[in-house]
Amino acid sequence: MHIETLDYWVTKLELEPHPEGGFYKQTFTSHENITNRELSTDFHGQRTLFSSIYFLLTDKNVSHFHRLKSDELWYFHGGSSLSVHVIHESGEYREYKLGLDLEKGETPQVLVPKNAIFGSSVAAENSCSLVGCMVSPGFVFEDFELFTQAELLEKYPQHEEIIRKMAYEVLPE
Repeated sequence: MHIETLDYWVTKLELEPHPEGGFYKQTFTSHENITNRELSTDFHGQRTLFSSIYFLLTDKNVSHFHRLKSDELWYFHGGSSLSVHVIHESGEYREYKLGLDLEKGETPQVLVPKNAIFGSSVAAENSCSLVGCMVSPGFVFEDFELFTQAELLEKYPQHEEIIRKMAYEVLPE
C-alpha cells in the first residue's frame, strides 16, 4: 500500500490520529463485561470482554512504546509489513514481523502479552500498513501508558538503540 492511499484509507475507514502515532478507529466493543476479580489483571471497575480497532501506520511515523494491562492480538490486513517491537516483562526484546511473506519470517498475526512494552514501525519507504488490533479485556485509555526514552533507558539500557527509535523524548501534551 503506497503512501498516496493514506488519505483514502483515513477517509473511507473514518480513522482519527492516535496518541501513540498513526491513525485508528474502534470497530467493535463486546457487550459482555468482566471485572478484575475474574482475571490476574489489576484494574478498577469493569472492562468489556474485548475490543477491536483498525490501525494504520506509515513509514513517516512510529507507534511509540507503550504498555497495556491487556493482551493485544494484531492482525495484518494490507499494505507493507509492519514490525512490532516488544520488550517483554522479562526484559527480553523481540521484533515480530506482521505480514504475509512467510518466507521472510512474517506472520499474519502477532500476540503482544499484557504488561509488555511495545510499539510498531513500517520499514518500506513511502508506504503504510493497515492492521487490526483486538484487546482483551477491552481497551480503555485508563490502562494505556506511554513512555519517555529516559524512563525506558533507566530500566533497559541494553536496548538503547530501539528505545531511542521507538520512545518519545518528551511525552506529547
